[in-house]
Amino acid sequence: MATFQSNGADIYYEEKGSGPALIFTHGHSMYHKQWAPQVDYFSRSHRTIVWDVRGHGNSSLPDGAVDPELFSKDLAALMETLQLPSAVLCGLSMGGHISLQTAVRYPERVRALVLIGTPFTNAFNWFERTTAPFSRFSTRLIPLRTTAKLTATALSKVTPSNYAFIMEAFGKMTHRNFVRHWAGNLRMDSRADLEKIQCPTLILHGDKDNMVGRQQAELAARIPGAVLHTIPNAHHLTNLDNPDEVNRWIEAFLNGI
Repeated sequence: MATFQSNGADIYYEEKGSGPALIFTHGHSMYHKQWAPQVDYFSRSHRTIVWDVRGHGNSSLPDGAVDPELFSKDLAALMETLQLPSAVLCGLSMGGHISLQTAVRYPERVRALVLIGTPFTNAFNWFERTTAPFSRFSTRLIPLRTTAKLTATALSKVTPSNYAFIMEAFGKMTHRNFVRHWAGNLRMDSRADLEKIQCPTLILHGDKDNMVGRQQAELAARIPGAVLHTIPNAHHLTNLDNPDEVNRWIEAFLNGI
């Protein structure tokens, strides 16, 4: 349990195990405990590292507009702090996009990528181009606890215990910081960068995840050599809905790189 300074923010992280480095990055509104099943499993063979993205969990969020370019800079700074020349990056949703952007901006630092339920843009088609601005506006008006309940209900249909975790994670954010960070998250866009990824890439997608499903085939097609697998009986919190299957695919991927 430790923190370090990066671009004006205090960034929280935890480590467990030894061996090759494996860094997990959570989704928006979640925090590092999202990865508990993976840390328990992979810390037997890897140096597992989890962290809280700025504005989430135990990490701070400086005043001012949230620049999404800082997300990958923070991840690179984490690796620098831990003196890691390279690591395998695993992320879900926003965390996958942060990992993806880190591989584009710091290719020498990323040994491989595991992208779970990962979007590469928030303007993929007309639906996203319509809903993203509406989402940004509506989150300002809706109480954070209401947003938390709606999210928790949607993402706990497969695994009911997700509900309590999501409410806990949202409880670590203020409404103001949620709105500010969400606005930054919606500006993340890697449409022009996918072909630049040089490392082995595994893409996992829950079969019941209707939030980013429309992007997965193109994500896999445009990242050179990427492999896509569907995880059964899993929604957007895929690693919590079916941890055994997620761990199995990640382990097979790690053994092959």
